[in-house]
Amino acid sequence: MTAETTQHPRHGIDDHLTAPIRLSIVAALARVDDVEFQTLRDAIEVSDSALSKQAGVLEAAGYLTLRKGYVGKRPRTWLSITTAGRAALASHLSALRAIVEEL
Repeated sequence: MTAETTQHPRHGIDDHLTAPIRLSIVAALARVDDVEFQTLRDAIEVSDSALSKQAGVLEAAGYLTLRKGYVGKRPRTWLSITTAGRAALASHLSALRAIVEEL
């Protein structure tokens, strides 16, 4: 690899996905249409506040959407990944693979 022809693969890493909780959220959502907040929280083993904060960062980036509703009289929140979120995850994982392959 020469500096003139290509960039190092690390430039393909998505800053929004470098945080382990955010990567875990997006990776989990990539496998389903949507998931209830509590189910995701338990699956990735984080607190309500940690999931809420990191989901907010991902929502602001356009990587996921939040949908609020009720089950009976209880309020619920569902999360789903967006097309941009799927693309970001694929690109991020591709960059990580490229970095590892260069070693």
